[in-house]
Amino acid sequence: MTAFALTARQLARRTELRTLAAERLRPLAEKGEPGRVNRPLVAELGRLGLLRGLFTAGALDLCLTREALAYACTEAETAFALQGLGAHPVHAYGTDAQRARWLPEVTAGEAVAAFALSEPGAGSDAAALTLRADRDGTGRWRLTGEKCWISNAPEADFCTVFARTTPGAGARGVTAFLVPADRPGLTGTPLDMLSPHPVGTLALDAVPVTADDVLGTPDRGFRVAMTTLGLFRPSVGAFAVGMAQAALDATVGHTSRRDAFGGKLKDLQTVAHQVAEMAVRTEAARLMVYAAAAAHDEGAPDAPDVPMRAAMAKLLATETAQYVVDAAVQLHGARALRRGHLLEHLYREVRAPRIYEGASEVQRGIIAKELYR
Repeated sequence: MTAFALTARQLARRTELRTLAAERLRPLAEKGEPGRVNRPLVAELGRLGLLRGLFTAGALDLCLTREALAYACTEAETAFALQGLGAHPVHAYGTDAQRARWLPEVTAGEAVAAFALSEPGAGSDAAALTLRADRDGTGRWRLTGEKCWISNAPEADFCTVFARTTPGAGARGVTAFLVPADRPGLTGTPLDMLSPHPVGTLALDAVPVTADDVLGTPDRGFRVAMTTLGLFRPSVGAFAVGMAQAALDATVGHTSRRDAFGGKLKDLQTVAHQVAEMAVRTEAARLMVYAAAAAHDEGAPDAPDVPMRAAMAKLLATETAQYVVDAAVQLHGARALRRGHLLEHLYREVRAPRIYEGASEVQRGIIAKELYR
């Protein structure tokens, strides 16, 4: 079953994607500026046909792609995932006109998308968002407020923005809007983050939107957000697994070559056992990720065990990747801390997935809620 073992075709596809990432995408990533949108990299993802899969593939194939890209080029993986996160609401909830306007450019790598949910005072508690959508008396809304920690902001060409349309209604009073970047009153500022991918703030000062900009149904936008995160949550785990596998393979190679105490590092039992533990945890995380993705693809995303599996997968995989990368740094020694080393790069990349798209504590809350349901 694909939930527990990848088929020969899937394994071949993973190898192909790793090669593409190493040969075609990594050189472009290396030319990019940390913290900025790398448009040549996004365009190459489009030329390779990878972005099309964001809207045609299921969660399992999404995980396969993200794991393979993360193994060879984390920047390419992140650019790929952010296109999906920002544009999936348009694909799933947009009108024919919205889809026709934006999805061809997204899949071609010509338009960059952003998913604008988090706010300075509403991160993990997303239902507490306060960005206002006020009726202006002409059948339009004006969006006023701030979004923070938004990937691809402020450089995205359009944003899926979640705004409060009914005060005091919690999750039931949120509406999703498709907001092009050229709307008057929309500005933003990049943030200098530990991880190298683009993150910034958005400031909305009476930004005009109409019924034609609504994604889905007014006051039902929180479902748009949660459905999108539910699809991408297992694949965040796949991103983590790809990084863990890269760190593990680097460690196996290093400890096999490194002379120490009259032999190789791998001959020391404490080292060998540490590497074995890294391998076991990585494989366990991989199995849970693909099991969660397969459960999602079986067609019942609202079934009680599907969100719990997704939460378990993201939790285990991201915490595992942190452990594996940290252990790899320890076994490599000071060389792994040098700027430009693979593990120095992974060490900066691996921390954020434990926070974004639902922090580890949020995932534990989801799991507990389902257990006590």
